[in-house]
Amino acid sequence: MSIYTMGIDVGSTSSKCVILKDGQEIVCKSLVASGTGTSGPDRAVAELLEKSGLKKEDMSYILATGYGRNSIDWVDQQMSELSCHARGAYHLFPEVHTVIDIGGQDVKVLQIENGAMVNFQMNDKCAAGTGRFLDVMARVLEVNVSDLAELGAKSTKKIGISSTCTVFAESEVISQLAQGSDKCDIINGIHHSIANRVAGLTHRVGVRDQLVMTGGVAQNSGVVKALEEELGHTILTSPITQYVGALGASLFAYQKALKK
Repeated sequence: MSIYTMGIDVGSTSSKCVILKDGQEIVCKSLVASGTGTSGPDRAVAELLEKSGLKKEDMSYILATGYGRNSIDWVDQQMSELSCHARGAYHLFPEVHTVIDIGGQDVKVLQIENGAMVNFQMNDKCAAGTGRFLDVMARVLEVNVSDLAELGAKSTKKIGISSTCTVFAESEVISQLAQGSDKCDIINGIHHSIANRVAGLTHRVGVRDQLVMTGGVAQNSGVVKALEEELGHTILTSPITQYVGALGASLFAYQKALKK
């Protein structure tokens, strides 16, 4: 008889869910662009169950992680997103030693040995270098966040965005626009500004191959490329990069289900 487990990752800006079959096969996944303090987690779970044709009662174990994990009181267990991101990244990349996770409101850098986190650094006091930072910059530039990578790749001139503070960086971008600077050059400057900030955090943990990037910002190839340049290492990403935390939660749920 198959064992089904569910992992729920409630982030600051989105809710992700993954159902695993026997700790290996991803049966279904869902993502709702609403996070902690909203109906996002419930909607993500409802969408997941509808798509999979399964019910909560079919789950042997349900584990929640992420910024808003404590808001879901009906799960079997809640666990730190640090452990879950490490576990999910290790499942996708068994040789991983460094994980950079850039979410909506924080940046986490994890050092991993044999699938377990042994050290970490976290920037959770400031939006600079996060998905929220990119949202603000895209709004000022009047472009879609999803178009930033493509536009930044068209840059022909280096423009430095020196401010690490989101508010000051916003003023800097507005000033560059007023001077007639090309949007593509400004976007490329923004990507390198994020990379510079994240690289500083990463060096505190130490950079070792394989280096994996997770979280929504990992979908932006401009940031990934800028970070590769800053660190001098190739960065690996997965097509399911946004689901790594939920995947890790579901994998831990499978281990708990076996013990139960």
